[in-house]
Amino acid sequence: MTDRLTPEQRSANMSKIRAANTKPEMQVRRMVHREGYRYLLHDKRLPGKPDLVFPGRRKVIFVNGCFWHHHVCRAGQYTPKTNAEFWSAKRQRNVERDAEQIQKLGELGWKIHVVWECELKHPDEVLQGLTHFLS
Repeated sequence: MTDRLTPEQRSANMSKIRAANTKPEMQVRRMVHREGYRYLLHDKRLPGKPDLVFPGRRKVIFVNGCFWHHHVCRAGQYTPKTNAEFWSAKRQRNVERDAEQIQKLGELGWKIHVVWECELKHPDEVLQGLTHFLS
């Protein structure tokens, strides 16, 4: 199946997708801040530039988009019809890179928590998990 958008239109769409300060990330940041936790953002000194870094606790939080990181939920299992091989390879590489980064952080003594975009449909449960992780 061919792309229904021109290369210029596709490029414009893709340029709007952000790696940082996404809506799910901002939602998690507000939750954690409201609970009194303070954190650093996207620390480049750490593998994977975690979304939230708690240096004193040696804990990090990643907020992952289900599609981009190939989550087991419905959104994560969606397969684009156009350019399917490209998207499959790209998403698989994201999964591999996530595993590498988590392993490196663990070897450095960091504890890791991942919040998936789909989980934010139940913010009370996410907040409970975050406070348990951070306490």
